[in-house]
Amino acid sequence: MATCSTHGRSCSRSLIPCSLVHAETAEVCREAWSAWRPRMPARAWFVTLAPTRLLLAAGVVAGIGMPAAIVADGVTRPGYSLWHHGASQLGTGPRWWLLTTTFVLGGLLLIAFAAGLRRVLHPGADGRWVPILLAVCGLSFIAAGVIPTDPALGYPPGQVSVVTVAGRVHGLIGLVLFACLSASAFVLARRLRLRSRTWGRFSRACGLLVIVLAVVAGSVYRLEVAGVLRQAPAGLLEHGALLVAFCWITVVGLRLNRVVDSARHPS
Repeated sequence: MATCSTHGRSCSRSLIPCSLVHAETAEVCREAWSAWRPRMPARAWFVTLAPTRLLLAAGVVAGIGMPAAIVADGVTRPGYSLWHHGASQLGTGPRWWLLTTTFVLGGLLLIAFAAGLRRVLHPGADGRWVPILLAVCGLSFIAAGVIPTDPALGYPPGQVSVVTVAGRVHGLIGLVLFACLSASAFVLARRLRLRSRTWGRFSRACGLLVIVLAVVAGSVYRLEVAGVLRQAPAGLLEHGALLVAFCWITVVGLRLNRVVDSARHPS
């Protein structure tokens, strides 16, 4: 642990010692970060930038890779309909292991992304809660991949719709997942609007769309199970909620990666 010549004490948290940073570069970095981290102590921006960029990139990979894998699996799965069936039902068919792998790997990537956000957004309440909420999302994806849902709405073909303990647990995991995805977008909007009202509105809009689409999808699904509706678009609504959430994660990851890169390579 090196002694910081600027602050007169040791730098911690895997921070780059201030003595290793050129004074002019440090000043440019402070200016680049000040708009995004207005309440940040002077010593807090000395983070290990390269690993932080990799962690943020993990969110971009998850945001693009997970929906692509789910849609590709869905359109090639006999008897499965993106309009009618939810994403989790891919975990009950003959290629169940594909969805399990997608959810587990995607969950791990989201946990890494949450760690990157923790470095970028710390300190402050939003810098604490956004990483926590996204880490819970990552754990929820992993749990949803390990604990499958029940056969329902005619999928897999030939299997009777049943309700099991595992299916109920999976449903609760999905509830936590969508709630945390929406909440993380709303909380991050507070930080983003300090830099740009447009970014704040974008994040709030994504959070609202995620929870509205998820709630409507769940309601439509229950109405069809009860026999009130037929061939309702429950699957389309759920896939839409996931797509909005993944787009939000991807855009935020790309944006913050640019901010970190501008601090690392000032012009």
